[in-house]
Amino acid sequence: MTNEQKKKCHAIIHAASVSAAGVGAGLAQIPFSDNAVIVPIQVAMIISLGKVFDLSISESAAMSALTTAAASTVGRGMSQILIGWIPGVGNVINASTAAGVTEAAGWIIANEFDSQ
Repeated sequence: MTNEQKKKCHAIIHAASVSAAGVGAGLAQIPFSDNAVIVPIQVAMIISLGKVFDLSISESAAMSALTTAAASTVGRGMSQILIGWIPGVGNVINASTAAGVTEAAGWIIANEFDSQ
């Protein structure tokens, strides 16, 4: 990965992670409600990452890549069920796990795209 590609990936992934955190924090008290908003953010991130590497990624291919990369969403779901309903604490936990999963998935996919 060139320095220019790395900078572009960082900007794309960080923006998606911040957006996911905002959604996660705002919808923490309603289990799994944030998935309807976070998944499209992550799909857009994957499509944008593809463009950095001159890859044309369809929405369905992005969903497939996201499913593979985000197996850790099970852990995020569990934290949301166990703690997410607690006002304040749940918002912080849900925001940080949404951002962390998005960040991790973004870099996994960026590295995969770079190796192609």
